[in-house]
Amino acid sequence: MTFQDQEFIDRDPRIERVLIGSTDLQRRVTELGREISSEYTSEDRPILVSILKGGVIFLSDLVRSITIPHEFDFMAVSSYTGQNTTGVVKINMDLQASITDRHVLIVEDIVDTGLTLDHLLELLSSRKPTSLRTCTLLNKVDARRKEVRIDHKGFDIPDEFVIGYGLDYNEQYRNLPFVGVLRG
Repeated sequence: MTFQDQEFIDRDPRIERVLIGSTDLQRRVTELGREISSEYTSEDRPILVSILKGGVIFLSDLVRSITIPHEFDFMAVSSYTGQNTTGVVKINMDLQASITDRHVLIVEDIVDTGLTLDHLLELLSSRKPTSLRTCTLLNKVDARRKEVRIDHKGFDIPDEFVIGYGLDYNEQYRNLPFVGVLRG
């Protein structure tokens, strides 16, 4: 844990602990960028699809570690209210770009139940991309209700409600440079 990580914890007693520190996050994001870069050629020019709002911090760091030409676009999808999943996936904002005949990489901040990613895979697959792969920073295996394929993952984490590095609780804590856990 860095001094900055500790400073955030000291200022907010609702943060119970750091689960993944900022140094470990940056190291793993760089590794994921290398993995993804080795999977495509420069001619492939994949399009990375980030899920708003949580995925934007991860995507911002990830794209700077990908060494091949690529593009990115965004979707807004909801299935949570507060700390609870509704189980219903709703598309609030769709892609601007066409993904037909394109290599597509879905970039998620977290996969827990698998319901959102399963829905996205089905939806985007119907648009006939050349390839459709997945990348998630956080993988919450014990919360899984629907098995989904994850091609690139940053960290397996326990089934706890996490915040930081784009993840929020009622729109708060996205700015934390680490992934943390709130007090019960």
